[in-house]
Amino acid sequence: MSVHRDASGAARIVEVATGYMAAKQLFAATETGLFAALAKGPASAAELAARTGLPERTARILADAMTALGLLTRTGGRYDNTPAAARHLTGGGEDLDLRPFLTFLDTISYPHWLGFGASARTARPAPLDLGGDRMEIFLTGVMTYNALHARTLAAHYDFTAHRHALDLGGLSGAFLAEALRSAPALRGAFCGDGELAELAMKALEEAGVAERAELIETDPLTGDLPTGFDLVLLEHVVHRFGPEENLRLAERARAVAAPGATLLVLDFFLDADPVQRLVDALHAAEYLVIDGTRVHPEDEVRGWLDAAGWEPRQTLCLPGCPRVLVARAR
Repeated sequence: MSVHRDASGAARIVEVATGYMAAKQLFAATETGLFAALAKGPASAAELAARTGLPERTARILADAMTALGLLTRTGGRYDNTPAAARHLTGGGEDLDLRPFLTFLDTISYPHWLGFGASARTARPAPLDLGGDRMEIFLTGVMTYNALHARTLAAHYDFTAHRHALDLGGLSGAFLAEALRSAPALRGAFCGDGELAELAMKALEEAGVAERAELIETDPLTGDLPTGFDLVLLEHVVHRFGPEENLRLAERARAVAAPGATLLVLDFFLDADPVQRLVDALHAAEYLVIDGTRVHPEDEVRGWLDAAGWEPRQTLCLPGCPRVLVARAR
């Protein structure tokens, strides 16, 4: 049997070019309840069709695609959820339900990407319609994705070394909530205003840690802040601002930090490695096309931290999530 090698690399080009087909089939499989149906046990294509109300042909197409993508298994013509699908895509798993995030990608993000060519040529976002129920879909999806980031951070960073944490202008209360849940002796504060502050407190209450948290309802850039924090968290802040505002936020973080405090800057960043980390590059385009916000180069961010009195120590690359710059107050 001869082995043919793809010397031209065309297979990789085709794989990348057809990536949208995989994404749309994942969205359809989730929306039609394919994974939830398999939570009842393994099933053939005909049985899946009966459980979901799909035509058998469609059930087979989606199930085969999810098998190829590593989200289902297929044994003797019967399909079953992988552990990841069972945890995140059935609605009854023991882990974070990612279906609201997939709904956001399918309903809000994907239609924007259809106009990405224009955004690429102009560096301007496509018009963002959040009328009707689209705002709810947007917020629920984004907050679900942030909850995944928060849980992943708590699994890779030891918060028990700290006693008093400040989330300065962050996007989600999930980060402080997961830090408090992982470190029983930790107390925290969330600084923000408007709807984000309300959502943050709701997340802290739902996590059962609100008694160890306080809300500082003020503008993170200009409002009065207490001091003495041994941990300051800037989560999903950097991409929302330009260089001047980010330098100012780094300075604000240093001003409220105790001597030797730690700063965690969580966001997507462009890097200078020979191969750019893919998840960051994809989100650089996502932020551009959705609302025009910016994924900054990591070396520029490190420069802002250094100028503000922080010493960058290391970078944590969270799997499938943003990276985290860890710095110490000088």
